Amino acid sequence: METSDLRIALFSGNYNYTRDGANQALNRLVGSLLGQGAKVRVYSPKVARPDFEPTGDLVGVPNVPMPVKGRGEYRMPTHLGAAVKRDLAAFAPNIVHLSSPDPSAHAALRWARSHDIPVLASVHTRFETYPRYYNMAFLEPLIVKGLRRFYNRCDALVAPSQSMIDELLAMGMHADIGLWSRGVDRTIFSSARRDPEWRRSLGLADHDVAIVFLGRLVMEKGLDVFVETITQLRAAGASHKVLVIGDGPARGWFEANLPGGIFAGFKTGPDLGQALASGDVFFNPSVTETFGNVTLEAMASGLPVVAAGATGSASLVADGVTGRLVAPSGHKDSDAAAFAAALAPYCNDPALRAAHGAAGETRACNYSWEAINAVVAETYIRLIEARRKTA
Repeated sequence: METSDLRIALFSGNYNYTRDGANQALNRLVGSLLGQGAKVRVYSPKVARPDFEPTGDLVGVPNVPMPVKGRGEYRMPTHLGAAVKRDLAAFAPNIVHLSSPDPSAHAALRWARSHDIPVLASVHTRFETYPRYYNMAFLEPLIVKGLRRFYNRCDALVAPSQSMIDELLAMGMHADIGLWSRGVDRTIFSSARRDPEWRRSLGLADHDVAIVFLGRLVMEKGLDVFVETITQLRAAGASHKVLVIGDGPARGWFEANLPGGIFAGFKTGPDLGQALASGDVFFNPSVTETFGNVTLEAMASGLPVVAAGATGSASLVADGVTGRLVAPSGHKDSDAAAFAAALAPYCNDPALRAAHGAAGETRACNYSWEAINAVVAETYIRLIEARRKTA
């Protein structure tokens, strides 16, 4: 079987209406598959003004605003509906790919099983950790139980880092889990994109050390830990400034709790590459990511990285070589103290920043989208051929 024989029904909770690392990876995957002659049909919520145009054919699924305070820009797919089922039947997929464990994915899983079609699920985020940031941590065990049931009904999983695969195996999510990593666009992310004039336009002097936050401004990205870390770093006398790249519903909270921070707003494409390379140190305290696209982009931009030694970044950052990894304790103040201690040397030592930044950029060159996406196509084919043998 060849890639050109594939007919893939891809279900996503957010394919293009709000830009994030997960849906950009999915769009790249679809572009790669279409380029090799595969047929792909994407099923996801549609909105009037999406953040970007979708790659491939996009079919809207029934949905409602996400029922979580502060996350109204996200949509919750609720079910398939008769029209979507008719479209699925007409498309006649030979593999179903589920990228989010939402209600429509559960329905798609049931549909695939009833039609004897294999199912691959990709894991993009640590959904079970989200309740911690909305005062609902008591829900975490229930979510883990639900995820375990969902994923084990699929034929196989793919996850973007070995550390995430290890976590999924430990939680009993599945026994067949492959590595679908992430790539980085070196035409956008490179140390050559650094722009002193752009820095100066924001009030960053040439000698200022800019600690960068990049990502959607939502609490589950560890904004509270970031703020407490900067507070402790300032108290320790480590000279620096903070550059925030991104936007989101928690921006007001972040600005109010990060006085003196420079908020550059949402960036994409070459503008994002310029902004990121114009920083000096990248700080990522998030423990909710399965890979950490922003961490890889920062490395490719020549920045040393200080990150939580959790899933995602732990597979990217070489501790003491390209940056520092800090094992999360789960206690905000102690985590912030450890992060501040890791950041301080980069604020004071230009040679250390340069050496670790250069090492990170070299390491980032290993992440090619073409080779990475080929793994998913190979997994589709393996599952289809295995199903045919048992038919």
